[in-house]
Amino acid sequence: VQLVESGGGLVQAGGSLRLSCAASGHTFSRYASGWFRQAPGKEREFVAAIAITWSGADTYYADSVKGRFTISRDNAKNTVYLQMNSLKPEDTAVYYCAWRGSYYYDIRSTEYDYWGQGTLVTVSS
Repeated sequence: VQLVESGGGLVQAGGSLRLSCAASGHTFSRYASGWFRQAPGKEREFVAAIAITWSGADTYYADSVKGRFTISRDNAKNTVYLQMNSLKPEDTAVYYCAWRGSYYYDIRSTEYDYWGQGTLVTVSS
């Protein structure tokens, strides 16, 4: 199982970035996935998660990104995305995608089984 993230980079405050996380080696179409981030000197924190339900997709966001970030999935491509708008300097961090062997999402990083290598997002003021 391999998760490969892309889309990080340097952006000015107020700008946007779209992160992608492509999974291979396993079909995750019914499993929950999430994004976490870790800033220098800080612990890894939850950003967003998505679970696929019979009625569609169920999403959940950290308060710090609610209204600015959007998580989505393309099950046909086994890929999860994080659209980040109105970026702030405090969003600067390494962003990690993760998948768990459950249909339900969770905000605890310990509940996820597979992780990407991380992609750096730097927001300048």
